[in-house]
Amino acid sequence: MDDVPQRLTDEEFDRRVSMAQAIDAIEGALCEHAAGTLESPPRFALDLDGGSLVFTAGAATRQGVMGYRVYETFPDSPDDQQLVSVYDAETGAFCGSVLGYRVGAVRTGAIGGVAIDQMARADATTLGIIGSGRQARTQLEATAVVRAFERVRVYSPTPEHRERFADEMGDRLGLEIEAVETAADAVSEVDVLITATSSTKPVFDPEWLSPGTHVNTLGPKFAGTNELDPVIGSRADLVVTDSLAQVAGYSRPFFLNGTDQDRLVELSALVDNEAGGRRDTDEITLFCSVGLAGTEVVLASEAFGDG
Repeated sequence: MDDVPQRLTDEEFDRRVSMAQAIDAIEGALCEHAAGTLESPPRFALDLDGGSLVFTAGAATRQGVMGYRVYETFPDSPDDQQLVSVYDAETGAFCGSVLGYRVGAVRTGAIGGVAIDQMARADATTLGIIGSGRQARTQLEATAVVRAFERVRVYSPTPEHRERFADEMGDRLGLEIEAVETAADAVSEVDVLITATSSTKPVFDPEWLSPGTHVNTLGPKFAGTNELDPVIGSRADLVVTDSLAQVAGYSRPFFLNGTDQDRLVELSALVDNEAGGRRDTDEITLFCSVGLAGTEVVLASEAFGDG
């Protein structure tokens, strides 16, 4: 293989790591998490007047990699860059870094893909999406790897956004994607639902969900500023997250009611068969993506491997 530069751009990362490869890498990291060999503390931040500088750090000791991701949350920032740096966990040697946004977005998409693979019905063929931004796109990319969807519907409150998403992602993935006019159109009678918005109010009524639907939520999840109605927690037969440590580490209360939050199971336990998943086709299941530290490092390390 040709020499890999120690500093990669998003474009170079994409050339080296496919979504299918990303999902495999994330599954490996989740197995390490279940085994206790993934160091994944909650994120921490430097809070300033205009925004925050946020760090996530982790180490996958079986795979021999460690590192960190850092990004800012300044609303008026002139760019949108994240830095992910990878080190050898045995020697401390610097392996390389990726500057851009794709590692974080692909990581979140791949975790969502693993959740859908573990929790959605095996015969799922219809997908609804609320949201049309970057995270919605990588969720769809990952979902298309783990399930063969025959119908996809997308809703975003801005018509041109949902139509652009349908056109661009349909062409990219070879899918028929319909831009629909209401959130109800995206939610009703689908097998899998993805919500990837910045909304601080619930984006759909849980009563719209059909029996057997699996839901991935990526947006705001604090009490009082939540993308999903907390009622969905009590409607769901199985509630899963990628990091209980991150849920507990938040400075604000999580959006689920206390008893429903107490039911949270970690995704790594499903991947490692330590916890049961879906039991029948009519169950409603919910995955709350919060970000498992260390997975960005594992994913970025794929770009510096022997691939």
